[in-house]
Amino acid sequence: MTDEARGAFEEGVEIERADQPVRVLIIEDHPLLASEIARLITGETDFAVVGVSGTGVDGLNATIQYKPHVVLIDYRLPDMRGPAAAEMILSAYPAAAIVFLSGVESEGALLDAVDAGATAYLTMHATGDQIVEAVRRAAQGDSLIPVDLFVRAIARKRKDVAAVRERNQVLAGFTPRELEVLRLLAIGLGTNDMSERLGIAPHTIEWHIRHLIEKLHVHSKLQTVIAAARLGLIELTGSQ
Repeated sequence: MTDEARGAFEEGVEIERADQPVRVLIIEDHPLLASEIARLITGETDFAVVGVSGTGVDGLNATIQYKPHVVLIDYRLPDMRGPAAAEMILSAYPAAAIVFLSGVESEGALLDAVDAGATAYLTMHATGDQIVEAVRRAAQGDSLIPVDLFVRAIARKRKDVAAVRERNQVLAGFTPRELEVLRLLAIGLGTNDMSERLGIAPHTIEWHIRHLIEKLHVHSKLQTVIAAARLGLIELTGSQ
């Protein structure tokens, strides 16, 4: 045993050898599909399935235990969405490469996967050869996500951050009473009903509404509700 190997052994550090198979963890809650994927992966001499998990939490525990090179994960899991599971896994073991195999084909889902750190996103229409190739390339450090999707995902994240910042800035400009009036306005209550519910005079309610209109830079009660909903200050759920 070399000095390097002996030191690693004493410290409990795993030594990677060139002839070691690619360790693959499958996170899929449909037993038949999981079995088929496992059969496909184990059919490759340079691959080894180290575990099959049916939930995101189980997948996280298996990742910590087996330290897979590649995690093949479904977008929808019983306990959480795939991107949330991927973020947990990468937080616990950043060396893992994440490959999504999903029945969800929307652009939003793909961008969510990219945000979570995916290196590949395959739909259920992918062939066995495509799945194997994606896993192999992911293990080699390659990304199968087109650059333009990364750019769009980054732009979307920046937009989301900007929206949260704008919401917080606007929210800070309202008094607690104004927010109460805004929520009651959103469910369609009139001045007298709001006055009765809050225990304040009708003219005070109108005064608060005028302030809301000014602060949101609109011209009517309806526009006030719409602007507040767009900023995420209220939810339009109908009357209560």
